Amino acid sequence: MSDTNNSQNYKKDIQKGAKKIKEKAKEFAKEIDQNTKEFQEEAKSTAEEFTKGAKKAYQEISSDQGSKRIVVGVVAILFGALGIHKFILGYQKEGIVMLVLSLLSLGFLVGLVALIGIVEGIIYLRKSDEEFFKIYQEGRRPWF
Repeated sequence: MSDTNNSQNYKKDIQKGAKKIKEKAKEFAKEIDQNTKEFQEEAKSTAEEFTKGAKKAYQEISSDQGSKRIVVGVVAILFGALGIHKFILGYQKEGIVMLVLSLLSLGFLVGLVALIGIVEGIIYLRKSDEEFFKIYQEGRRPWF
């Protein structure tokens, strides 16, 4: 009989333990669910902020009224030999000239054209937004 009692006591203890584990698991699941919801809300908020900032930046870059100084300066320094910065500013002829010189010279003039891009990039970045806008976007000054 004592084995049966012990067996029943163990069974009850196991059931109680299983019930406690089940309750703890439910609490843990609720906590995870709450944390997940908070994370989703925070991620959604961050994504919305990023989208707004990206839209604003794109509008400033793509509009003729916003200064493109930083973008054009960095692109000129990094990709000056290809004349990409000229295309961004709307100077198609000058951009084509730089691109053709770089490509058709079989590399002989790439260094020179790249140097021109670096110099222009530095000049662009040293100007204020207002100066840059007046000189290169309003005034349409294509070189230096």
